[in-house]
Amino acid sequence: MSSLSSLWTQKRGGNESQRNAISPTRQEDFPQWYQQVIKEADLAENSGVRGCMVLKPDGYAIWEAIQGQFDALMKAAGVKNAAFPIFIPLEFFQREAQHAEGFATEVAVVTHKRLEKDANGILQPTSKLEEPLIVRPTSEMIIGDSMARWIQSHRDLPLRLNQWCSVVRMEMRTRLFLRTTEFWWQEGHSAHASAPDAQNWVQQMFDLYHTFITNTLALPVVPGEKIESERFAGAERTYTVEAMMQDRKALQAATSHYLGQNFAKAMNIQFQNSEGSMEHAYTTSWGMSTRIVGGLIMAHSDDDGLRLPPRIAPLQVMILPVIPKDEVRGEVLEYAAKVKSAIQALTYNGRPITVQVDDRDMRGGEKNWEAVKKGYPIRIELGPKDIAQGQVVVSRRDLPTGAKAFMSLEQLIDLLPQILEEQQVNYTENGKRHLSENTRTDVRSLDELKQLFSGNDDEEKGMQGAWVRAPWSGDDSTLDALKELKLTVRCLPLDQSGETGTCILTGKPASQEVIIAKAY
Repeated sequence: MSSLSSLWTQKRGGNESQRNAISPTRQEDFPQWYQQVIKEADLAENSGVRGCMVLKPDGYAIWEAIQGQFDALMKAAGVKNAAFPIFIPLEFFQREAQHAEGFATEVAVVTHKRLEKDANGILQPTSKLEEPLIVRPTSEMIIGDSMARWIQSHRDLPLRLNQWCSVVRMEMRTRLFLRTTEFWWQEGHSAHASAPDAQNWVQQMFDLYHTFITNTLALPVVPGEKIESERFAGAERTYTVEAMMQDRKALQAATSHYLGQNFAKAMNIQFQNSEGSMEHAYTTSWGMSTRIVGGLIMAHSDDDGLRLPPRIAPLQVMILPVIPKDEVRGEVLEYAAKVKSAIQALTYNGRPITVQVDDRDMRGGEKNWEAVKKGYPIRIELGPKDIAQGQVVVSRRDLPTGAKAFMSLEQLIDLLPQILEEQQVNYTENGKRHLSENTRTDVRSLDELKQLFSGNDDEEKGMQGAWVRAPWSGDDSTLDALKELKLTVRCLPLDQSGETGTCILTGKPASQEVIIAKAY
């Protein structure tokens, strides 16, 4: 695909003032910049419930786009959607001890079923439940209860289920999309007749996440396996896709877990094998949540606001009519409708291109800046002069805000899918470059690690060191040194070099490499 960037060399109206729509900038205060991008793009807000967020229509549209595309991929792989209760009996939850302990400090518990006024007219909970109910933090146990009834024979296997829902985890410190008390996700669960079949499925789902996050979301990632202390509670193996944000922190983008027979034994998920004997199934689970929307924001956006890769942008083209006086309003809007109709007939990445006309009675400059901050991949301006010349004025969100290209409607229709794909490639390549340039392989001791991260803590406004890829002994007891620096082992990268070395924390022999970073 030849580059089209040379088309964006002209500017309308001469020199435009250089300013940013978002304040503070990323370099000045990254956490506050992130909050301002969300606010200006009108994606979400804090709710009246402490720690919870409201997904506004534009924010939910991004999640819907992720849902729609990933749901289709799962179904093509043989997954079926279902829905399960939000409440889990405490007795279910505590059957798997490691799982219960892993979530014990995060769960919300329902203990009463009625409200009544006291002597002062204040509503108080009454009618205590015989058994407390856990508001689901994850659904292994409640889905396992159903699997135990549905699975009788090896012919019922494999069983692959998914549900789109919200879950609740009582977080102390929350941040929109990244960590909230209630969040939305998909959680998949499967049961298999053998360990190899279950492990193959874990890998298949992990590869699906990796491909989707890389190819559709254009996020810079390292695929790997979690070390023992970082595994999902109750899992035998956990695989993760770790994404690097612009501040060089890590974001766990998706996970896939091999659960062995742990949950099957706890929930009595048994089947009769081909020899007629009863045995426990092997189960898996996998998930991706709305925190991936936060990842999109932090990985791609700039100091003018949100930027979205075209393959996941809910709205790919915004048409901005320029109406200098009321007498030409009808003519301009009629031309805008013609352009919209022509674009709607086009496809990109196997789907119709999404397009709208902003026909609100507002100044053109205001509408343009709003479109910039909302991250639409393509903005098209058109007014009376453009109609007379049979052209449109096109801006791309991946290029500087003032860059514009003048082209005929025919040229636009011919090039638009290619322009969108070029943007997608640009975001992908920029992310890969950022990941490569900010992954250090020359840090080889704890002192060097301390020096790299000295003066940086999670409350600091600026960028956060780098990712460090280095040998590690595999001894979890050595990790306390990382906690002092507010670092974690993110994963064992799947592309291990196989070279031996010395552990970055102890200086002892090591044969495996890890990614060490600060994380969200």
